[in-house]
Amino acid sequence: MSGAVIPTVPETARRAVDAVLEVLAAGGVVALPTDTVYGVAALPVDPIAVAALFAVKERPVDVALPVLVGELAQVPAVAAPLGGYAADLARRFWPGPLTLVVPRAPDFVADLGGPPERSGTVGVRWPDHAFVAAVCRRAGPLAVTSANRHGAPPCATAEDVQAAFATGRRPELVVDGGTCAGEPSTVVDCTGAEPRCLRHGALPFDELTDGL
Repeated sequence: MSGAVIPTVPETARRAVDAVLEVLAAGGVVALPTDTVYGVAALPVDPIAVAALFAVKERPVDVALPVLVGELAQVPAVAAPLGGYAADLARRFWPGPLTLVVPRAPDFVADLGGPPERSGTVGVRWPDHAFVAAVCRRAGPLAVTSANRHGAPPCATAEDVQAAFATGRRPELVVDGGTCAGEPSTVVDCTGAEPRCLRHGALPFDELTDGL
């Protein structure tokens, strides 16, 4: 696949969502703009697609993939009912750049990687981005991680994505949504008695926990 150009569709194109859904339904990986940085996405319920996402990202399988939803009503498809401070954080900061690690819904058995002792949890986020939300509302929750090789800087433009995946395994499609120069989401573990910051990001942890 070296040397070829990844097909790109503008976010504003009439068929952009349909084009993304076609790739996802075929078990492929797409690169999307989000409210933080560009991400690469696949259907979490498709093991072949998840394996392809890990391969494109060159992400170790012991680093779990998070899931994006397009509305609050999709959260129960992947996570147990949010309660306590997790529900409060979701109410205050969703949609937005906050990933909550919470217990899984009992029937959400997708293998998203991660250590065995964390297999009963899932990182879930509702992004503040109309295009991604529209895709999720039609495709269902998506496994999404930043659009870069593992350990490399995130991509802020579609051109950056093209350059990052110029060789090796690549997404089948890139959606050009302009510049996405935000910080990655803040990741908070909500499985204990108190919230614990797993990754500092766009929302300061002190701001998140103020008033809890």
